Amino acid sequence: MSTTILGSDGKPRCRWCDAAPEFLHYHDTEWGFPVSDDHRLFEKLSLESFQSGLSWRTILAKRENFRAAFHDFDFDRIARFTQRDLNRLLKDESIVRHRGKIEAVINNARRTQELVKREGSLAAFIWRYEPDPEQLAKPQTVSTSAESLALSKDLKKQGWKFVGPTTVYAFMQAMGLINDHVEDCVIRAKVERARKSFRRPAH
Repeated sequence: MSTTILGSDGKPRCRWCDAAPEFLHYHDTEWGFPVSDDHRLFEKLSLESFQSGLSWRTILAKRENFRAAFHDFDFDRIARFTQRDLNRLLKDESIVRHRGKIEAVINNARRTQELVKREGSLAAFIWRYEPDPEQLAKPQTVSTSAESLALSKDLKKQGWKFVGPTTVYAFMQAMGLINDHVEDCVIRAKVERARKSFRRPAH
């Protein structure tokens, strides 16, 4: 089976972006482009943990609802959430109402605050786990990597929840730590250019 599909512009793209109408824009404008903004990184880690056991389409369709419910994933605000906030979120039908995952986001927000105090930023910490491009396997052949295993282990050691190696690998793919667009995908070269000009956060 081909690893690509043709878009409406006649150019090849990763096959997965044809699975749902909302995937194409996400694939072309977000997936794989490098990110250094702490709130966006925290949002993506949170959404990936919500996705566990569900489809990404479900989460993407509800992303704006998640942003509204979690104050745009401002971890300083989420870290102050109380039992009342938890109850509010458990009643919110516009998001995924999974107690363990909601509690994990609140817990992880507090862990992020500790990490930022120690490391300077979430981005500086996360980008230390960028793989050496020379050692990367062919795109889209795996669901974990040595780096995702290491980052998952490190986050868990710091008390994070719902950050298994598969979740972390999907996060790394989406946030541009790796370029997993297939070789023939028209977006792969754009992502590569973005990664070349991207300034890795030092603190």
